[in-house]
Amino acid sequence: MGTANEKIVNAVVVGDVMLDSWLHGSVKRIAQEAPVPVMRLEGTEEAPGGAGNTAANLAALGARTRLVGAMGDDECGELLGRSLRLLGVQADLVVVPGRRTAHKRRLLAGGQLTARYDEEDLSPIPPETERQLLVLLAELLPGADVVVACDYGGGVFTPAVRAALASFPLLVVDAHQVAPWRDSAPAAVLPNYAEVVRLLEEDEDGDRLAYLTARSGRLLEATGARMVVTTLDGDGTLLHQAGVPPYRTYAEPAPQHMTTGAGDTYTSAFALWLAQGATPEEAAEAGQAAAGVVVRRPGTAVCTRYELLRALRRQEGTVQPPERLARLLDEHRRRGERVVFTNGCFDVLHRGHVSYLEEAARLGDVLVVAVNTDAGVARLKGPGRPVNPCEDRMSVLAALNGVDYVTWFDEDTPERLLRMFRPELYVKGGDYTAEMLAEAPLVRSMGGEVRVLSYLPDHSTSAIIGRMRSGEEEPEGTAP
Repeated sequence: MGTANEKIVNAVVVGDVMLDSWLHGSVKRIAQEAPVPVMRLEGTEEAPGGAGNTAANLAALGARTRLVGAMGDDECGELLGRSLRLLGVQADLVVVPGRRTAHKRRLLAGGQLTARYDEEDLSPIPPETERQLLVLLAELLPGADVVVACDYGGGVFTPAVRAALASFPLLVVDAHQVAPWRDSAPAAVLPNYAEVVRLLEEDEDGDRLAYLTARSGRLLEATGARMVVTTLDGDGTLLHQAGVPPYRTYAEPAPQHMTTGAGDTYTSAFALWLAQGATPEEAAEAGQAAAGVVVRRPGTAVCTRYELLRALRRQEGTVQPPERLARLLDEHRRRGERVVFTNGCFDVLHRGHVSYLEEAARLGDVLVVAVNTDAGVARLKGPGRPVNPCEDRMSVLAALNGVDYVTWFDEDTPERLLRMFRPELYVKGGDYTAEMLAEAPLVRSMGGEVRVLSYLPDHSTSAIIGRMRSGEEEPEGTAP
């Protein structure tokens, strides 16, 4: 699965910005004027919405992000600018005198969405604002790796602004109306199902997946894009490309009121992964995984790079056979990830194991734990071992937060896996020294580093099993 690259991507987001406000409170009674709840306001949360949310997500995912757009000269615009700065977004928002900054307020009573009211100015931006935006784009586009256009009908995308983006190689468009973007020949457009139906002007037949699959070629022709991602809310997405069947991603359903901004998050991860050289299919999976992170949170949320990588690894599965894991690690390494490798029997997982695995996880981006098979443990430890079968030992390790992948090996040493995985760092825990490890010269010959981590006395599996058999109590301070 595609992951983030060491190289920082320069992303430019252009489009309609807004401020999202979430007003939280509790219902105390029913109003006398009408049968409506009376809510006591207890708190307000504010976050960038629209193009601002897309930019905030790109920044959280590790991109160097510039946001270009227009806002009003009002208090809402000031709050929006402050929120963007706090989220690490450099915003080049042209202030338009007399214009109202788009503001969407949502009222939640006891966590339940009860009302939403919007203030916005949808008129086209004035000529002077358009000129300022074109100057900004002329300055920023030459240094950009990806451009994301967020067109929600807020007036920013005049024909001249769209034309300024038309020649950009990696232009990703998220628009309520995609037809006007056809002449820009974008790399990708991301309409939802309702927007597709409006675009094609055909009656839907009830089966959304069948409808979109049958019209894949028409979608590409109508949008002028190399890729079209049709979003289906809780049913995931379909990625359309010429000459191949649509590629589907799957979503975990979430309550509708928890999906605010999930499309912006999807667009951000999808665009960033493409900019980092991922395949379109990998980018689609990254977008789906990122959206899956934010739909579990209230309000307008962002997905961080760390959260997305963890979500992608959960999709892949933590326990992997060595041959497939080698391919996955090649992908991680191609994108600049530092692989940390360790191995052991892990027959009875104890505090010493957990301590050194947590330390190992902090030393890199991807932690791989290789487990001796049952036959291997029996050869190394003697009769009566292992206490727990290999499948159980791997499942327990896979449940630890810091462990990214678990695999197995049958040999007495992990040299075969070390040659396959080529880790940047090989670590061991316990009372070893680097000189005691027979695998150390091999790791160093491949350009890797060998390190022995901290050791907790009286926390070996053999000692624990010995005490269990003899009835001796655990050392003081040891968790039962």
